[in-house]
Amino acid sequence: MASAAEQMAANLSWSTFGKATELRQRILFTVGLLIIYRLGTYIPVPGIDGGALRDFMEQAAAGLGGVINLFTGGAIGRMGVFALGIMPYISASIIVQLMTSLVPSLEALKKEGEQGRKKINQYTRYGTVLLATFQAYGLAVSLEAGSLVTDPGWFFRAGCVVTLVGGTMFLMWLGEQITQRGIGNGVSLIIFVGIIAGIPGALAQFFESGRSGGMSAPVIIGVIAMVLLTLTFVVFMERSLRKIHIQYPRRQVGMKVYDGGTSHLPIKVNPAGVIPAIFASSLLLLPTTISTFSGTSAGPVMTWILAMFGPGQPLYLLFFGAMIVFFTYFYTHNVSFKTEDVADNLKSQNGFVPGIRPGPKTAEYLEFVVNRVLVLGSGYLALVVLLPEIIRTQLGVTAYFGGTSILIVVSVGMDTVQQVQSHLLAHQYEGLIEKSQLRGRKSGGSRNKRKGPARR
Repeated sequence: MASAAEQMAANLSWSTFGKATELRQRILFTVGLLIIYRLGTYIPVPGIDGGALRDFMEQAAAGLGGVINLFTGGAIGRMGVFALGIMPYISASIIVQLMTSLVPSLEALKKEGEQGRKKINQYTRYGTVLLATFQAYGLAVSLEAGSLVTDPGWFFRAGCVVTLVGGTMFLMWLGEQITQRGIGNGVSLIIFVGIIAGIPGALAQFFESGRSGGMSAPVIIGVIAMVLLTLTFVVFMERSLRKIHIQYPRRQVGMKVYDGGTSHLPIKVNPAGVIPAIFASSLLLLPTTISTFSGTSAGPVMTWILAMFGPGQPLYLLFFGAMIVFFTYFYTHNVSFKTEDVADNLKSQNGFVPGIRPGPKTAEYLEFVVNRVLVLGSGYLALVVLLPEIIRTQLGVTAYFGGTSILIVVSVGMDTVQQVQSHLLAHQYEGLIEKSQLRGRKSGGSRNKRKGPARR
């Protein structure tokens, strides 16, 4: 028999959505900020030669430049004010989280609660400014080396650095505002919208190559089938759970005795979501963003990096897969599913796993189960990201049909829909509670009127 929550979820409709005023305001707020982000990608950095940049990006679109363009929502292809995208913020978050696990003072700061979290977020912002400044300066020098600037010099470099760093910090602020006051994870939604905005153009280019004879019909059908199979597989794996049985003992409150109940603790096959793929892509694009724009003027080291870490190359695939596996374990144990915190919460609620003592033993058992589940989860992520990437690079297909973009679109879309459903369910619960309170007042008032003594 379906639970009350499942019955309420089945009754969700457009009329219910229309009555949820707070949810509607959150969605409109999120959409408004995302529109501002998309407009910013079309505002160019001063001093860029538009024609030369357009010709260069057409040549680089099939290689790593297409991947960089994917994660910046097309801004780097137009050298907009958001050309660096949100990647410096993600890279700074990775570095700070790694240091939090390694440095005792930062680990103690993390355990201080809300104040400690604010302090760590402040360190992340400082790191974002430093990384964005380094990348912006390197990008400005590379643009000059590639003859993509109308008036090269220190004035252009300073203006480019200020513009790009300001754009990244504004994007970081937008992401935080969406997470706090909107719907979904702000950083993930910014990347999601950038990918979605480029899909129509990628489809048009894909079918145009087939019409012009650059790609045969069987290849086109095979690519479409690969994308659909990957979508289906991602949806199936993202909804897969490992349930741990939880027992609650009989308890007595005053003179009443409440029977013990049973429940389950759900552990997703992929608790980290799309974060490992984004983190791995961010680290992979960090050194190569600069070398891409250096062109023939790049040094031997940059030329080697661009050649060895290009899409489809062995080092690129090996590094990408290793980083996905590492960040799946790291993000799960440090952010999304902390076994010690879960064990403490179960102990405070008098819940326990049958056959396992509450406290540290439960934390050890949960860590053992999570590690085994993550073997499948990290392998699934690596397979979804790397296998379409290999096929895509062999066929010369656009990066929008790669495994990373598919994973981000599906995962972020499912997470956002689940948050919308959660808000709708909360709104329904509030409506039911208000109705029950009103009925109780009315019935109580009528009884008092009937049973009250008549005055004479």
